Amino acid sequence: MKIIHILGMLLVALAVKAASPIEGLLERIDKGASRKFMIEQVKSPVDFFELDQKGDKVVIRGNNYVSIATGLNWYLKYHAGIHLSWNGMQAELPEVLPAVKQKERHETDMKYRYDFNYCTFSYTMAFWDWTRWEKEIDWMALHGINLPLAMVGADGVWYNVLSKLGYTKEEINDFVAGPGFQAWWLMNNLEGWGGPNPDSWYKQQIALQKRIVKRMREYGIEPVFPGYSGMVPHNAKEKLGLNVSDPGLWNGYRRPAFLQPTDPRFEEIASLYYKEMNKLYGKADYYSMDPFHEGGSVAGVDLDAAGKAIMQAMKKNNPKAVWVAQAWQANPRPQMIGNLEAGDLIVLDLFAESRPQWGDPASTWYRKDGFGQHDWIYCMLLNYGGNVGLHGKMKHVIDEFYKAKESPFGKTLKGVGMTMEGSENNPVMFELLTELPWRPQRFDKDQWLREYTV
Repeated sequence: MKIIHILGMLLVALAVKAASPIEGLLERIDKGASRKFMIEQVKSPVDFFELDQKGDKVVIRGNNYVSIATGLNWYLKYHAGIHLSWNGMQAELPEVLPAVKQKERHETDMKYRYDFNYCTFSYTMAFWDWTRWEKEIDWMALHGINLPLAMVGADGVWYNVLSKLGYTKEEINDFVAGPGFQAWWLMNNLEGWGGPNPDSWYKQQIALQKRIVKRMREYGIEPVFPGYSGMVPHNAKEKLGLNVSDPGLWNGYRRPAFLQPTDPRFEEIASLYYKEMNKLYGKADYYSMDPFHEGGSVAGVDLDAAGKAIMQAMKKNNPKAVWVAQAWQANPRPQMIGNLEAGDLIVLDLFAESRPQWGDPASTWYRKDGFGQHDWIYCMLLNYGGNVGLHGKMKHVIDEFYKAKESPFGKTLKGVGMTMEGSENNPVMFELLTELPWRPQRFDKDQWLREYTV
């Protein structure tokens, strides 16, 4: 009996060991690679990774799986001369790894490392399958990303919500955009364009999102789901008797209507939305909402009440949830976020490398008070429309980050973000951006580039 008990314990231990996402990551990089490393997870009040050596094995130590994966990538780049990017996520590791001659430690006070623009999902990712997504999630972990937008399968949530509100399948498909246009649909800019979607599409995307979210959570990556921002179909007044405002047109496209926060059914519809989201994908701690994106009319809308209604609906679903908003042009409107509690909102300074809004008076999109009491993330947009090109203001990206960090607005700076419209190109710029949190001091871009190209 004792032998059976011991064997059982060993099997459990082996199952737990095999379940480590780092081991799975290493095996996907190079079969057998997990035997060449020792992975150590230790508690720490800050995110950190260490590179160390024990005998013939390289030790990657960190406070969570994302930190450990970041350390693994650092080792591969700067010790083994192996570079993983969108151009290739596999490599042949040497039989004996280069030794870490002196323990190396990197830590960061940048809590958030964000990924994706809504547009990325339409320009680049609209038709990705699980094989491609698995590689992307590995890429995110290796580059320290712990807060990505996760909007795949949001159309399935809306399908269920509108069905329960009495919309027919045809009416729902008139509202939900096609795969290549869902970015602008979920940012409240248009509806229906590029559809209708077949029933099989909704089922496929729901199943895909479940796999995406499961893997993200295994790594400890926090998905940012699209939250409820007040969006309803343009005919919701006639169909449901709702009190709505008309945000107007976006580049000639009819926008969805905006449900007034004073409508007694706002809370009901928001609760229904979160209930259907939770049913499919579970609760998240972060939700993205961007009402009145790119010039939507706010005529007749009490912005303060709207911001509070959106926040209250999210908090009712999950009291510890945080609203993630994009700073783009006039959004988020100061009147909408001015009276929200500090800590409940994170603002993505979406184009911070060129038109920062965090409070830099030199910017053409200058906000005197930045984002007020709210936390914010220094983001690099760089790529419009998925255009391909090896270009980027490397020194400027570095200098502007440390300038923001050292400014009075640095107190609320909580991370960096990649907000490219299109992906899978120009990896050097995004490699640079994702290293910023782990480098405590301003550094020379020419020296960095020399090390990058070795």
